[in-house]
Amino acid sequence: MQAFPTVESLAAASEDEVLHLWTGLGYYARARNLHKCAKAVCDEFGGEFPESVEDLQALPGIGRSTAGAIRSIAFREPAAILDGNVKRVLARYGAVAGWPGKTEVSKELWALAENMSPQHRSDDYSQAMMDLGATLCTRSNPACERCPLADTCSARATGTQQDFPGRKPRKEMPVKATAMMIVTNPAGEVFLARRPSQGIWGGLWSFPEVADERAARTHCLDTFNCEPATVQAWEPLRHTFSHYHLDIQPLRIELPHTPVAIMEGEAHLWYNRARPEAVGMAAPVSKLLKLLDK
Repeated sequence: MQAFPTVESLAAASEDEVLHLWTGLGYYARARNLHKCAKAVCDEFGGEFPESVEDLQALPGIGRSTAGAIRSIAFREPAAILDGNVKRVLARYGAVAGWPGKTEVSKELWALAENMSPQHRSDDYSQAMMDLGATLCTRSNPACERCPLADTCSARATGTQQDFPGRKPRKEMPVKATAMMIVTNPAGEVFLARRPSQGIWGGLWSFPEVADERAARTHCLDTFNCEPATVQAWEPLRHTFSHYHLDIQPLRIELPHTPVAIMEGEAHLWYNRARPEAVGMAAPVSKLLKLLDK
């Protein structure tokens, strides 16, 4: 039986190992924060999570609600939580109008969460509130007849359950465009570059990005000191993030020889598809790599 990973084993892992296991899940900042958090717990707290909300919030990737959940459920100490499901329950229960993403609405919901959080059995209460939102007080068709809070729920009393919580204002998703260079050498290895730690796909391995085919040819001269043997434009691919669409033009580029000036290191590598390395990649990169084998 495989042992469950510990906070120490996570802290000792390389970022590439963590991002590789996270590949395809999106929100890669969460994986990096998870890794940083494990390191901080080991370095600053001897491998044991702190109990106070303040210390927990100081750890990478842990916000106010997550800190409250850890304190209330793991340590069984009083602390308020306000994840998405709990926001919906409390918005309906207290008829708190407006989109929870607004500061004033969030403050009102937090005040309600703090007021309702019990001093005893905080672990059961926190888990029950999250489960209530996930199973009964759902976004559509809430099962009010089975809800233990039904008799005192303000939204149910007025039949306005669907009005709470307020919806996020609609905004048209912007569209950005890029061209990705899928560069291979005669051995079939693919050139990958590590992205900056900040920004989309931070720390992941990806294809070089340029504006268009002309820029790709210039990039080959500058980076590999040679003209490409072939350049082929593949079918465009759209990848959607939470806040915009990215239209990707894949450019399949074959080099006439393996450049001697490019050495493997932290910034780039020649990826061997026959013996793939365990490195983190964004979903579109993994998808395009698979197309090379077809």
